[in-house]
Amino acid sequence: VQLQASGGGLVQAGGSLRLSCTASGSIRAINAMGWYREAPDKPREQVALLISGRSPIYPRSMEGRVTISRDNAEDTVNLQMNSLSPEDTAVYYCYARDISGENFWGLGTQVTVSS
Repeated sequence: VQLQASGGGLVQAGGSLRLSCTASGSIRAINAMGWYREAPDKPREQVALLISGRSPIYPRSMEGRVTISRDNAEDTVNLQMNSLSPEDTAVYYCYARDISGENFWGLGTQVTVSS
């Protein structure tokens, strides 16, 4: 499985940004897709996760500000982020997991929120 992310960039505080990630390869084996982020000097943390047949999973810190959706026809997962703050500045990584439990990561896309 290969993951290609897009949509990162620079946005002002309070603004919104939409990230997209398209999977290719053995996409039929994917049963989960989502987003993680990694800020400088901080561990990678979950932003949103979508598991097949289940409701989206958001950490408490993200609830109400992010929405994850998946377009199965295009094997794309989207992340809509609103009310962004400088604390949201990080490299955002697309993630996928297949039915065997193997994890896959995209290269990451930079999101910078200016104050």
